Amino acid sequence: MRAPALSMALCALALAGAAHAQSFRILGEPRQGALLRANVPEGTVSLALDGREVPFAADGRFLLGIDRDAGETARLVARLEGGREVVEILRVAPRGWPIQRINMARPSGGPTPEYQRLRESELARIAAARARRTDAQGWSQRMIWPAQGRISGVFGSQRIYRGGVPAAYHSGTDVAAGAGATVVAPADGVVVLAPPPAFSLEGNLVIIDHGLGLSSAFLHLARADVREGDAVRQGQPIGTVGATGRATGPHLHWSLVWNGARLDPQAAAGAMGR
Repeated sequence: MRAPALSMALCALALAGAAHAQSFRILGEPRQGALLRANVPEGTVSLALDGREVPFAADGRFLLGIDRDAGETARLVARLEGGREVVEILRVAPRGWPIQRINMARPSGGPTPEYQRLRESELARIAAARARRTDAQGWSQRMIWPAQGRISGVFGSQRIYRGGVPAAYHSGTDVAAGAGATVVAPADGVVVLAPPPAFSLEGNLVIIDHGLGLSSAFLHLARADVREGDAVRQGQPIGTVGATGRATGPHLHWSLVWNGARLDPQAAAGAMGR
């Protein structure tokens, strides 16, 4: 190759590399309920998704969670040193959530004032736990299943009553394991909530922060074997399956939240190994 041609080829490669460094690298397809891994452009000082701040690691890696009810697009913005912005519009693929249409009116009647006060207090405690940020590094691991058994309830399923009145959708994945079966941490993390006391709906509830805005919750436990502040390792026992709170039988309800977005645990963990 002649020197001018070689010079032009090297210049083109350099420009391509620079362009790549100044763009996002996202692994996987943005779909409702998905948890993706990505890298920020070089020189990023702040990151936001639809106006909400997104944490990222020192090496530029970050998580990208797509809420169950996310719209058709999402706006990802990185602000670089010097004030320039890199913007990427994500096209979000829809999911066909299981919908059960019921030809009857949604059950009426609300909670008593006493229960409503209790529930508000419980929800505030859960929200405070989810808002805690730790230095946990479990976000970088591929998640494992916290329990083994038949999947008895899928994320995102919902009942629609007569007149198109929706009930709340199922916010996690249910695993029908036997009472007393071991529940393990799906990834490294720090326990940010643990009983006592038990919650009225969730029963014995454990929440683990995995870092970078990602947390797992484990509901209806017979008992918890961890305390708030404990550092846990992937695969470490954290409790046992039970039916505490509002549950019709022993099972584990596992929910996954990133930066306020509710995600599909089954998609994050993949096929269950037996």
